[in-house]
Amino acid sequence: MQQINAFPVFDSDAFPQDVVALSMSGGERDAETPPHQHRKCQLVMALSGYVKCKIADAIWMVPPNSAVWIPSQQWHSNLISSNANVCMLFVDPDVEGMPEKSCTLSITPLIRELTIHLTQQEQDYHASSATAYVVKVLIDQLRLMPTAHYDFPTPSEPRLKLIAAKLIQAPDDRRTVADWAKDHAMSERTLARLIKQEVGLTFGRWRGQLHIVLALQKLASGESVQRIAEELGYESVSAFITFFKKTLGKSPKQYIKQTDT
Repeated sequence: MQQINAFPVFDSDAFPQDVVALSMSGGERDAETPPHQHRKCQLVMALSGYVKCKIADAIWMVPPNSAVWIPSQQWHSNLISSNANVCMLFVDPDVEGMPEKSCTLSITPLIRELTIHLTQQEQDYHASSATAYVVKVLIDQLRLMPTAHYDFPTPSEPRLKLIAAKLIQAPDDRRTVADWAKDHAMSERTLARLIKQEVGLTFGRWRGQLHIVLALQKLASGESVQRIAEELGYESVSAFITFFKKTLGKSPKQYIKQTDT
C-alpha cells in the first residue's frame, strides 16, 4: 500500500476560523496518509468510493454518504480508495454540540451539498460573510445527525491483538471462541472475558464488526454480494444477507441503492 506523498498541504490549525474544509480525490491506486494529529476535530466524508480510517485502537469504515468523526488531537490515518471523492471538514473542538468520541455520522443530501460548497470557498472567510452563514447551517445540521459505529476495535492486550490481526488477514476464518482459546493457551471463559473487557463486545459481535467494515468497503468497490459472502466465510449468500440486514437494518442491495441516490 502506497502512502500519499502528494497529500494537499493543508494545516487546518493555521486557520482561526472554527470550521474549514478540503476536498480530494483518489489517485491511480489506494493510498494511505501517514499517521497524524491536529487540534481541530475532523469529519471524513466519502462522496464516492470509500475511506478506511485507523483511529487510535480501531479501524473505521467511511462508506458513501456517511462520515467518520475524529476527535481533537487523536492520532489517525486515512486510507483512500482509488475511486474515492472525499471531503474533509475540520471543526474547532470548542464548537458545542459535536461528538466527543469517534463515531460514524449519517449524511443527508443537504449536509453533503453544504460541505461540497464549503470546500469550494476561500477558507479564510470573514465572520460576517455568506460562507460563515453556510458554516452555521452546516454545523446545526450535523448536530442533528444520528451516530453509529462502523468500526473494528483492535485490543491492546497482546493475545487479543494477535487474534485481531489474524482475523483481518483471514476474515473467512470461522473458528469459535473455544478454538481461538485453545490456540492461545487459554480457557474459553478467559478469552471471552478478555474480549468483553477490552472491546465491550462478545466474540461473535466483535468479529461481526470486522465483517461489516469489510463488507461496506467491498460494496463500495463494486464487488458482488456473492463474492463478499464467500470472502467473509459465510455458508451461503442468504446467510450473509441475513447477517447484513440484522446489523444495518437493510439488505446489501438496499444499501447499495441508498448510497447511489
